[in-house]
Amino acid sequence: MDTELARTFLEIVTSGSFLSASKRLHVTQSTVSLRVKRLEELLGTPVFIRNKAGAELTPAGEQFERFARSMLKVWEEARYQVAVPEGFERSLIVGSQYSLWPKFSMRWLRLLERLMPDIALRAEMGVPDGLIRMMLDGVLDIAVMYTPQLRPGLEVEVIMEDSLVLASSDPENGGGLDTDYIFIDWGPEFVQAHKTYFPDFRASHVTLSLGTLSARYVIEHQRSAYFPARFIEDEVEEGTLHVVRDAPVFPFPVYAVWHSESDTELVERALTTLRRVAGRVEEDQAELLEEAGVEPVSMAPRLVDIIEDTDQVPTGSVPG
Repeated sequence: MDTELARTFLEIVTSGSFLSASKRLHVTQSTVSLRVKRLEELLGTPVFIRNKAGAELTPAGEQFERFARSMLKVWEEARYQVAVPEGFERSLIVGSQYSLWPKFSMRWLRLLERLMPDIALRAEMGVPDGLIRMMLDGVLDIAVMYTPQLRPGLEVEVIMEDSLVLASSDPENGGGLDTDYIFIDWGPEFVQAHKTYFPDFRASHVTLSLGTLSARYVIEHQRSAYFPARFIEDEVEEGTLHVVRDAPVFPFPVYAVWHSESDTELVERALTTLRRVAGRVEEDQAELLEEAGVEPVSMAPRLVDIIEDTDQVPTGSVPG
């Protein structure tokens, strides 16, 4: 069977509709329909019931789901194991959210390179949804991100907490969100906390969803915005950005996510290295916050706190 058929099937299961799956797979809805038709012909039975709400699995579809996941996992494992370069024992594929690559994931990869000379390393970047999908497909061994999806078969750990600080190119900024302020969307938890601490704020002239890629725009156009403290450390030292002392600082958890069926020994080595880097980053961040005279405020409950408060879910695992 073509693995693309199984991948399309699982994308519909995840997104809940043919249309949503087509957008995630970057193909037309008719292509998705043709793939499902081909899959049903091969299996000899329908796997989806389409309705106004989207698509629901038939009993046969529910049975096929676990086989589809297993098939993709075996295929990806075979593909990457066969591709292990000569001279290396195994391969490790790590993933990182774009905004975590500068000053964090890059440091992690450098340390992995130094401590794992016998392991072929590969790094992938993406958005959380894409990284989770790659992990479920067996492409990634471990990844770091801000907001992981709650999916079966995955393990999660808070690896550190970024501190989102209001940074301004104006050293005289008093903490207000004036016309120079740019709103950067750091996710629903940040949006809610932002509303709580800035109840009179309606909207900024410019809103960006570029994460840390927004920094250059803020500096070049003399604006202010919220950034992870670790990311602007050099800019603060150079004087191109200044931490606004009277503005709230929002803690933003960073999660490590890995598949429960991954190479346990290799993932644990990667985690140990990641914790080591995270500790150093948090130390540098704490020093910057202390020098700026600011302290983090409370935000929404962290993902692992929600998990640990759920009796049905083992600590450290991600539910469906």
